[in-house]
Amino acid sequence: MSTTSPVAAVLSFAEASETVHRYCRNLKLPETELVALLHALNRVLAMPILADRDFPPFPRATRDGYAVRSTDVKNVPTTLRVVGQIKAGGNFNKVLNAGEAAEIMTGASAPSGADAVVMVEYTRLHDDKVEIQRSCSAGENIVPAGGEARAGQEMLPRGTCMGFAQIAVAAAVGQPVLKVYKHPKVAILSTGDEIVDATSTPGEHQIRNSNSYSLAAQVILAGGEPVQLPIAPDEPAALRKLMEEGLTADLLLLSGGVSMGKFDLVEQELARLGAKFFFTGVNIQPGKPVVFGEAGSVPFFGLPGNPISTMVTFDLFAQPVLQALGGSLPVRYPSAKAKLAKEIKTKIGLTRFLPAVLSGGLDVPQAALVAWQGSGDLRASAQANCYIVVPPDREVIAAGEMVTILLR
Repeated sequence: MSTTSPVAAVLSFAEASETVHRYCRNLKLPETELVALLHALNRVLAMPILADRDFPPFPRATRDGYAVRSTDVKNVPTTLRVVGQIKAGGNFNKVLNAGEAAEIMTGASAPSGADAVVMVEYTRLHDDKVEIQRSCSAGENIVPAGGEARAGQEMLPRGTCMGFAQIAVAAAVGQPVLKVYKHPKVAILSTGDEIVDATSTPGEHQIRNSNSYSLAAQVILAGGEPVQLPIAPDEPAALRKLMEEGLTADLLLLSGGVSMGKFDLVEQELARLGAKFFFTGVNIQPGKPVVFGEAGSVPFFGLPGNPISTMVTFDLFAQPVLQALGGSLPVRYPSAKAKLAKEIKTKIGLTRFLPAVLSGGLDVPQAALVAWQGSGDLRASAQANCYIVVPPDREVIAAGEMVTILLR
């Protein structure tokens, strides 16, 4: 078995991203299990959810007001006779005839003969008559029966990650138990003699192991089950033994040991285990030394040891693989546009994902870099709520320009 380090393959961000997503498309689906509806939150559907009846099952009023025939209110103001009241869940067995209106509440079934609802704001009630002050067209403020979905129609496809809106859909179609994919197990291995456990008192030249905990938290949020391994020392045999343990999981995440230093042993020891490397670096900042490959049938990432680098490279590359291992199709990076608060100057050549704060509300979103001291600055990362993306060909971005932000 070869003991040499892999041939370096440093890719652009676009190339690395496509490599990861191509790998995801070829992964096998995981095993499934049945869970109660609320336990399906943040789980991935292993079955489609179908409508058990038309949605809505009746023509539903979307406003409080008066159900009318639109032809009766073509010319306004006009007065109609009120022939009843319809509340949500109530019955109204009359047919609405010409010159008639029925008071109706939001969510109630529109009566036969009515094809519109005039909002109550545009009416004035006089005893058993209502003055209509604004015309409306056929279909206004009414959702027709089956307008949202027909019985048997797919409401949620297999592979959907269940959020609160998806839980509501499952409840609405009467699905109290769902078949979901099992959580993938993700082994997390921090490396380096300078690292001690978070519960320990570090020596003068040591630091506590924050990466294992940040990665475990990211894994949980992405739908995985973290398995935190002991810290691996900068010693080949011990490191390799822990790697072998990590490769019994569905995904192995290593932090540290992937740079060019004398004691950066991760790639060397992965090669000893017969690993195949898809890339051994990406032209990004932070996180350029990130490594992606497969040992046997288990994917792995060697993430840089600096905390922000670890977090960024997980978001960019490891999270899509974790999502795919959990049964969902990974979504492309959630991004948006915002106005840059202050000029950015940098060097060309790397795609940069710089910690930033998005503010300014809905009307004028604004992004500003967090003051940081490099990719080891945990405090800066904790202050940020997004990353500003700087393309590799931009040396200066002026204040006021629109920039892409990657949401966290």
